[in-house]
Amino acid sequence: MVTRRDVASIVGLGAMTAAALASPAVAQTAADPNESTFARIRRTKKMRIGAVGGGAPYYMKDLASGQWKGFYIDIAKGLADDMEAELEITETTWGNSVLDLQANKIDIFFGLNPTPKRALVVDFSVPVFNNAFGILCKKDFKPKSWAELNSPDVKIAVDQGSSHDQVVSRLTPKAQISRLKTADDATAALQTGRVDAQCLITMLSLTVLKKNPSLGQFVLPTPIFATTSNAGFRRENDKTFRDYVNTWIDFNKGLGFIRNAIITNMELVGVTEADIPPGVSL
Repeated sequence: MVTRRDVASIVGLGAMTAAALASPAVAQTAADPNESTFARIRRTKKMRIGAVGGGAPYYMKDLASGQWKGFYIDIAKGLADDMEAELEITETTWGNSVLDLQANKIDIFFGLNPTPKRALVVDFSVPVFNNAFGILCKKDFKPKSWAELNSPDVKIAVDQGSSHDQVVSRLTPKAQISRLKTADDATAALQTGRVDAQCLITMLSLTVLKKNPSLGQFVLPTPIFATTSNAGFRRENDKTFRDYVNTWIDFNKGLGFIRNAIITNMELVGVTEADIPPGVSL
């Protein structure tokens, strides 16, 4: 005669056996070095992004609460929601974002300007919006062109390893270039008079000046060096995640979601659409 205790033992043994058989497969899946980013996000329901603490209006971190804002936070949340995933945010810098992608610390980084040097090691999405490289200058310095900036008498600050660094290295090799850890450090160098100018993407330049009008002035040197703001990905053989994000960006640009996210967050830092110069389009 089989008792309730016997049944419980048999069920328990069966469950343990099933778990023992399943565990190696689960462990193998979790540790599979060949698992694609897309597959991992779908399996874990988590999407990892990098964010720059001083990168308003792209990224803004409330130091008191630790909460993140910014148009790329809103855009990333929209992407994660559509992938049925939770958004995980890792703080980084513009200069370290590519390294974080390569090290598999993050799955995607929004706000990368595609450059040939970066394209050697990471993949890019389609453009999220068009941008241009500008210069923040001290008040008594008013260059009109990159040629005027390309002088041994001119001191320019950049955040090391960023697209700003690559641009001034290429366009103003004769200038005295100060490569600092972050964009905020470069702004501080301009504010204290240690440099004449700071190279900064237009969207960031406008935000910095709104916060500190006494810093100087914004110049869009000629010829205008246009670029785009894209997402970056760790390079892998499986391009499913990149292809999905490309489709998602194009679809949400068409819906107006991306434009609305950008304008709404610009207004939070006092920048209006009327402040945007030619060369930048949403």
